[in-house]
Amino acid sequence: MTGHTIPAPLPYKPSRTRTDLFNALYRAKKEFGGDKAIIIDGDERELTYNEIIRAAFALGSALRKGTKPGESVGIMLPTGAGAVIAFFALTAFNRIPAMLNFTAGSKNLKAAMQAGQVKRIITAHRFVELGELGPLIDELSKESEIVYLEDVRENLSLGDKVAGAVGPLLPSLVRKQSRYKSPGVVLFTSGTEGEPKGVVLSHENVIANVEQVRAHIGLDPDTDKLFNPLPTFHCFGLTVGAVLPPIAGIPVVFHPSPLQPREIVKRIRATASTILLATDTFISQYARVGADGDMSSIRLAVCGAERVKDETRALVRRKFEIEILEGYGATEASPVVAANQWERNKPGTVGLLMADMESKLVPVDGIEHGGRLHIRGPNIMMGYLRPSNPGILERPDDGWHDTGDIVAIDEEGFIRIMGRVKRFAKIGGEMVSLAVVENCASAIWPDNLHAAVTLPDPRKGEQIILLSDSRACNRDDILAWAKNHGVPELSVPKRVYHVEDIPVLGTGKVDYGAVQKKAESLLND
Repeated sequence: MTGHTIPAPLPYKPSRTRTDLFNALYRAKKEFGGDKAIIIDGDERELTYNEIIRAAFALGSALRKGTKPGESVGIMLPTGAGAVIAFFALTAFNRIPAMLNFTAGSKNLKAAMQAGQVKRIITAHRFVELGELGPLIDELSKESEIVYLEDVRENLSLGDKVAGAVGPLLPSLVRKQSRYKSPGVVLFTSGTEGEPKGVVLSHENVIANVEQVRAHIGLDPDTDKLFNPLPTFHCFGLTVGAVLPPIAGIPVVFHPSPLQPREIVKRIRATASTILLATDTFISQYARVGADGDMSSIRLAVCGAERVKDETRALVRRKFEIEILEGYGATEASPVVAANQWERNKPGTVGLLMADMESKLVPVDGIEHGGRLHIRGPNIMMGYLRPSNPGILERPDDGWHDTGDIVAIDEEGFIRIMGRVKRFAKIGGEMVSLAVVENCASAIWPDNLHAAVTLPDPRKGEQIILLSDSRACNRDDILAWAKNHGVPELSVPKRVYHVEDIPVLGTGKVDYGAVQKKAESLLND
């Protein structure tokens, strides 16, 4: 998109972060006007601040029955107005939303619920039916109470309706404000590197990250409209895609699934959205299926969760004149840690650290330039919850979070991700990034997915196995490409296997746990 005036980022003000999530929404209503339409749902229904707050008070009044202040309550809903209203309904009455990943399977969900001591789950009949989640709900209902939004709405008491009427006018009569340093939301790691962990974020953590993003990237409440197809059980989809827009006065268009590229590009065009949240995998799909003009209203695509490939960046720039701002985050950081900016965008990096954050690099054997990234700041989590120790918070040591990522930071402060510590192979004493292995394959077969893992090697300690959904993918072509581009031969996989599909998580990331199992099976066949 060309010809758009780029708004300036706002100054970061720590004082704005010292409130609870519901009060931040209420403050935004006063700042931007209660009659402003702030949510456009998947069925194109528009909701104003007044409607959202009224619904949250009435629903929250009903949902608090049978639960205690400070108790975690599961939310299992698709991205949309229902999920956002349920989220703010719980926070309005000091209950803690626990965002459950309905794509994770019953085993991981039960472990997550055990970690967070979740005894009640909020969902919807229509969602369960459309998503064919009946068997999952049946399994989870053995351990928790299932509450359906449609049933709650039909059975609102007179007291609930009074809360919905009085709350928006005199909130202090209906709710008691939460302490901003108390738990605001619980999210869960995917469990691909072991059992899923609960990540407890305070109200201040989430609001600080919202304000950090606003201080980093200019947003215009009068002209911007954010399109969010990402799930709210993923921290990027929740904080940046569902909490930030109403707090910043930016109308948000929700789409229930990122896996519908044709419908998404049509809705982007119809709604004239200007900002798109995506991952590399998703935005490359949208760009390929989109017709001329479908995404021309987008001035900015903010991508996280995985590295943005050069091919993707070139495609969206050539076809739609969209500039991708790549960022980096972690659920433990609420989630945004760093991002490029419109005026300072350095491809190949994830940009500069957010305001009020500090970092340090811990040396790693075999890594000459770079180190293991540790971060600290107002957006860093309260701590972990584990299934093995339910309800017991494991706080970060002195506020520092070890990201588990190896990065390099240049003289200007731009961060380049080299890979996760667990995503390196040690071959003949040398550290080899599996991300580099995948990048080599992506450069040759850009329209396909590739995933590299390590397996034991009797001679060299470890060997790299590459799985690809490209039938043409082969080791000889990767070796030739590596030699022509100065990539060490150690970064060429020992074996390459074609598979029909690369396993992907609901967040759009490659499911490396499933890839590992598939590679082991192929190698042993």
